[in-house]
Amino acid sequence: MHPSGKFLYGSNRGHDSIAVFAINNRKGTLTPVAYVPTLGKTPRNFAIDPTGAYLFAANQDSDSTVQFRIDPNTGRLTPTGQVLEVPSPVCVTFVPID
Repeated sequence: MHPSGKFLYGSNRGHDSIAVFAINNRKGTLTPVAYVPTLGKTPRNFAIDPTGAYLFAANQDSDSTVQFRIDPNTGRLTPTGQVLEVPSPVCVTFVPID
């Protein structure tokens, strides 16, 4: 879930995409917004950075982690062009630096 509580994301491994849904808190419903290709194979895991500005998708079978910018108004994802080559990434997490 996006930190704003407005959007929900899910990875589709067979489809190699991230599903984006808008959350209607009043009705308790989800509305599909987009299905965004992860630009790799088998998105095993993804994470949204603590600021809510970026989503990172770990593509296990293509050895890449791809950065997407999150539109704060629509929840839509746009690739930033930043791709980190990592052997078989399976988890993305953010660790606070003190």
